[in-house]
Amino acid sequence: MTELPNFWRTEIWHPLAVHLPLVLLIFSTLFSLLGLIIKSNMWSTVGRVFLFIGTAGAWVSIYTGKLADAIVVRGLCDPTVLEAHEHAAYWVGSLFTGASLLALLGLNGKLLKIRSVLSVVMIICMLIGSAVLVRTGHLGAQLVYQQAAGVYTPSADCNEFSE
Repeated sequence: MTELPNFWRTEIWHPLAVHLPLVLLIFSTLFSLLGLIIKSNMWSTVGRVFLFIGTAGAWVSIYTGKLADAIVVRGLCDPTVLEAHEHAAYWVGSLFTGASLLALLGLNGKLLKIRSVLSVVMIICMLIGSAVLVRTGHLGAQLVYQQAAGVYTPSADCNEFSE
């Protein structure tokens, strides 16, 4: 009888780490855009908080992805998808890090005259980052659902699930 592998193996940390930052970054973009359009400080503040937490989480996701990469790459039929996924993830991290730095600059009272310009450039970075984030997720889904990256495949008779 085949034994089930431990659920807490290294390649599982990446999908566990990636989903919260993904949601936070998408919502940070929406809330920041809404705050800019309707001139609401509340929405802008929520957008910034989500941006900072989501950006930190994006880099955690990249780190856990590097850990998973070392394990799953050997079983992939087309490792170029993994490479494209990784490159896109670095773009996401970089774009949202840039947006975070612009958000921090916008909080500086001395830059009041250019705060609106900083906000617009930040939103542009976030919109591009969100588009790249969707592409990154699509590539990740291709890895999982087309190449079974990090996925345990049970035996034909599923004996490992019986007692």
